[in-house]
Amino acid sequence: MSSDKSFTPANDFGTGKVWKRIVVQAIPLTLAQLVQLLYNVVDRIYIGHLQDTNSLALTGIGLVFPLTTLIAAFTNLFGSGGAPLFAIARGAKQEEKAERILGNTVSLLLIASVVMFGLCYSFRRPILYLFGASDASYVYADAYLRIYLFGTPFLMFATGLNGFINAQGFPRVGMFTTVLGAVLNLILDPLFIFGLDMGVQGAALATVISQLVSAAWVLRFLTGSRAIHRIRLKNMPVDIRILREITSLGMAGFIMMGTNCLVQVVCNTTLRNVGGDLYVGVMTVLNSIREIIGLPIGGLTGGSQPVISYNYGAKAYSRVKQGIRFSAIVGTLYTVLAWAFVFVFPGQLISVFTEDAALITAGVPAIHIYFFGFFFMAFQFTGQSTFTALKDARHAIFFSLFRKAIIVVPLTLLLPRIGFGIMGVFLAEPISNAIGGLACFFTMWIKVYKKLPKEDNVCS
Repeated sequence: MSSDKSFTPANDFGTGKVWKRIVVQAIPLTLAQLVQLLYNVVDRIYIGHLQDTNSLALTGIGLVFPLTTLIAAFTNLFGSGGAPLFAIARGAKQEEKAERILGNTVSLLLIASVVMFGLCYSFRRPILYLFGASDASYVYADAYLRIYLFGTPFLMFATGLNGFINAQGFPRVGMFTTVLGAVLNLILDPLFIFGLDMGVQGAALATVISQLVSAAWVLRFLTGSRAIHRIRLKNMPVDIRILREITSLGMAGFIMMGTNCLVQVVCNTTLRNVGGDLYVGVMTVLNSIREIIGLPIGGLTGGSQPVISYNYGAKAYSRVKQGIRFSAIVGTLYTVLAWAFVFVFPGQLISVFTEDAALITAGVPAIHIYFFGFFFMAFQFTGQSTFTALKDARHAIFFSLFRKAIIVVPLTLLLPRIGFGIMGVFLAEPISNAIGGLACFFTMWIKVYKKLPKEDNVCS
């Protein structure tokens, strides 16, 4: 493979202004993530407006969140572990290693998707009750989940491999991966849910078909001639050394999503016990809003990650520092504005997802508490993505655990019992954002940023 093909100006992150390289990556990545989120958010919006279900159908979908998050955790284990290694190998011009990393990631995602489908489908009833289902909400949760799970392999391939398209300098192609599927989902959702009167089952079927189309697009690109590094059968047998590297780095993303799953389970069960199904529905809506307004900061740090990894591999340390600073400053400005928007328009945001007056009334004070000090999330995102981009798996894993497992879970269980009542569940989030976000960022700044060499040693 010639260097002329591999390092054109469009996909060589070592040239041009760093902030422009990040923005070029971040904009389509953010749009792609937004469209990806529409898979589930559109389902929630339509389902929240179903007649004669009150908030139970929406609550049922909320009970599926932890399981879909767990599937995403395994996707992250291999996808977010493989993509930075792939980008670093590209920066160091180790072409063959880059393709072996890609091939191994494909195999790992395939194995994981088959195992996850088998286990989750077989044990979905006890899992849903463990996750906070009541007899009333279980009906809707199971109707959705037993169809949704058939899309597990498609979801894991589309999400887990799309980062390898972005890391090759094709962010618009990566964006189209999710645009294609999400547009199809937007078309099929109302057709199946209302036109064919399938309800929550129609929402799940629309999602599965859309995920299939997205996965087909990703695989077609990564096996085609346009890709710089392609999926090849000879690179797919699992190499133990590469497996260890991928899982070591991807463990941070896995734990982050895994602890999200744990938090969702603890929140749902606590809310069911203290406030009933209504407040599980409130949390479903707040999680949906949080996913939407968190997209730009996630896209920014996700767009910076391949640029930082590439320049780290190329030993262009001044460019690495520029990327970290840019992500931190822009991310903080955005999250301050997002917090202000949520504070001013809480009822309007909740009403997008439901017409249930009781849920809206309960949701307004909850959303004010839940999003208080939202800007601290910028520090968590910047620190976490920098650790991952620079292969600092130890710190990335620790801070994934610290904010969620060590802070949120105990507070979610404790605060409702010491006088805060149902609002104690929502208060746990801003406390964890402040403590966890600041701890993660300043540790990254002191232990990583300050210790980067002052002089570049760019690979020739």
